[in-house]
This record gives sequence, C-alpha cells and structure tokens, in this order.
Amino acid sequence: MPLVSVAELREELGDAYAGAHGGAVRLLDVRWSLARPDGRPAYLESHLPGAVYVDLDADLAAHGEPEDGRHPLPDHGALQAAARRWGLNDGDTVVVYDDGPSLAAARAWWLLRHAGVDARILDGGLAAWVADGGPVESGGVEVEPGTMALAWGLMPVVDLAEAATWPGHGILMDARAPERFRGESEPIDPRAGHIPGAVNVPTAGNVGADGRFLAREELAARFADAGVGHDSEVAVYCGSGVTAAHEIAALEVAGVRAALYPGSWSQWSNTPGTEVATG
Repeated sequence: MPLVSVAELREELGDAYAGAHGGAVRLLDVRWSLARPDGRPAYLESHLPGAVYVDLDADLAAHGEPEDGRHPLPDHGALQAAARRWGLNDGDTVVVYDDGPSLAAARAWWLLRHAGVDARILDGGLAAWVADGGPVESGGVEVEPGTMALAWGLMPVVDLAEAATWPGHGILMDARAPERFRGESEPIDPRAGHIPGAVNVPTAGNVGADGRFLAREELAARFADAGVGHDSEVAVYCGSGVTAAHEIAALEVAGVRAALYPGSWSQWSNTPGTEVATG
C-alpha cells in the first residue's frame, strides 16, 4: 500500500514524537508546484517536526536537454547522495508529504520505491496533519548524514519508443488536465495535444476535496471506466513525469501495477518526428 494515514503515522511515531526526531521513520517534505517550484520558504514557515526538506527540481530530477524532458530521472548515484544527505539509513521507513494532494510527494515516493526504499505517502499531506491537530515546527532541520545504500530499477519504466507502441498492446494513460490532453491549451511545452492512442485520466480526479486519495473501490471504478482491469498492461505519462507518479500510486491503491514514462509530454513534444493527436 503506497499510503499512510495521519492516524497511522501518529501511531507509528508515538507520543514522544513531538520531542524526538530520531527513529526508523524518516519524514521528507516535498513541497513543489509549477507555479511555485521552490517550496523551501513554506517549509521553513511550518512543517512536520523533524521533516527534512527535499528540492524536487534539484534532488528528484536530472538536468538534461529539452529532448530529455523537463524532469528526467536522476541517476542512481545522485539520488543516493541526496538520500544520505536527508539522513536516511538502511532499514528506514520513509514517509513523504507535500501541502495537499500529494502530487509532488508522489514523485519522491516513486523514486524511493524505484530505489528499493520502504516509502509511503502521507495521505492528505500537511493539510490533513494540521487538521488532525498534529504538531508542526518552523525553521530548518539538521540531520546526521545517513549511510543508505540504494538499489535501482525496481519500478517499471518505459521510454519514448515504448510509449509510442504501447497503445498497441496495453493502455497508455495521460494524467494531464483534459484541455491539455485535447490540445486546447499548452502553457509549457512546444506542441499541444497527446500521444496517439492515449486515454485521458486526469490525476486531479484521484483525490477528494480534502486532498486525500479516493477509496480503493472508487479508484478501481474510475480506472475501469478507462478500460483498466487488474491484468491490464498500463503505462502512465503526464507533462514531465511528476504527476504521473501520483496516478501510479492511485493505480496501486486500486490493485493495478503501472509503468512510468519519465520523459512524458515534455520529451515527446520536444522530439522531432513524433506524432501528436488532438481532440
């Protein structure tokens, strides 16, 4: 299960949590959005006690050419160095969160799972924690460097060529907003539309008004409407491989394992010769 509820996290951390930052449960604050990519100011203002800030652009993505997409996956060495800087050690359980629907946190969850780490998403994020009366603190958090040794390649991934042929044997899911899928609006990438054969299941529909994931049955029904069954071969993309991880988490809640196309639309639309569908 990719999720942990506020109640479950508080029980795991124990009553001594407010004054003790150690232990096997490590907290990572991954606040980021396209409108405000630097989440550090918000983190310094208020975060779960002991949580370490993670910079999505710097720590959870590499920096390549436009043809690589806006958020290529970091390499193994870079992520391991970041994990140790966050204070992670072998055997730790990691809980990631952001300030609401877990779109950014899901990227950290996916990468850590890809690297063999026991990672979960705090369902509802900081907002749910505060609403439940959970304690918060301000300022930065200093941690001792960790010694975690990461694995690699434990979550399925598809590349551009595989994404192009995926609709021939499986379901290629586009997690972006409907207007971007249809090609009516494209605020970031050079071409508007979607990969031919893809189906649109906007990731925003995976959560309720409170920012928590829908129940397993509701998610299963939602994906079934897109033709997804438990034995379906599913690959997911979005704008740059960030919110697609949220869709993969929702699919996992529903009992479906899915692959990530990390380059996503930002790579596809920047690659000469790729076809674009609209409507």
